[in-house]
Amino acid sequence: MKYGFVIDGGDARTNSELAQEAEAANWDGVFIADAIDIGFPNVPPLPWFDPWIVLAAMAMRTEHLRVGTMITPVSRRRPWKLARETVTLDHLSNGRLIFGVGLGAAEDDGGFFKVGEAMDIKVRAELLDEGLAIVAGLWSGKPFKFSGRHYTIKEMTMLPAPVQSPRIPVWVPGVWSKEKSMRRALNWDGIIPQKYKSMSNLTPTEIKALKKYVDENRTAKTPFDIIAGGSTSGVRSKDVKKVRPFINAGATWWLERIFTGSPDELRARIKKGPPRVE
Repeated sequence: MKYGFVIDGGDARTNSELAQEAEAANWDGVFIADAIDIGFPNVPPLPWFDPWIVLAAMAMRTEHLRVGTMITPVSRRRPWKLARETVTLDHLSNGRLIFGVGLGAAEDDGGFFKVGEAMDIKVRAELLDEGLAIVAGLWSGKPFKFSGRHYTIKEMTMLPAPVQSPRIPVWVPGVWSKEKSMRRALNWDGIIPQKYKSMSNLTPTEIKALKKYVDENRTAKTPFDIIAGGSTSGVRSKDVKKVRPFINAGATWWLERIFTGSPDELRARIKKGPPRVE
């Protein structure tokens, strides 16, 4: 099990400092949200900064910590620009980027609906699939062309290739147990499990069933992450009791998240260290 911390909003300089403190406290990764508006319904307004610039600052202040987005709505981005941004960050971090992606939500998705972006879920799914195919193709560093419903690329080569091989790890949400959503996630390097029409995290029992599905249906032999998450207190005896069932169920990452925490609250929890069971 690896342990990460998700930061929603916050000051750009502060977030880079928090990443440095997370590495000192033995966390394995820090992930930041990717949004453009002030926040989510029924949540106090949050300041958002450009994720790639903030992640670059985090990468330059750390040496071992994994960094990434949680999550980038690929349907809202030009995939060739995403390919360039992610490769640049992978080089700045010396191969420590994890690329968390998704459809992008609808009305509560950080303001994207306010600027005329595609809202239909089917269209966003198509844009996600085509966008990831293009990003991965451009990551190869070899001549690449693409023809899809939404994008067409004449043959081009993008250099440099990422530091990581065979590619930068891509984590994709999978709605348990929606077949089409699950199948999409299995094509990549990790799954961010979601419940259908719910913000609740999966239980250990559900994670165990999901792990069985992954083992039975994923054909690639490359490593595959299963992400669990929630919040813990920083009190080891309580945290071990909470996290151990997820390890036993097959989760490979635990992501800690405090949605409305102040910088001081985030810093205090980060300094207590991850809820390690090992």
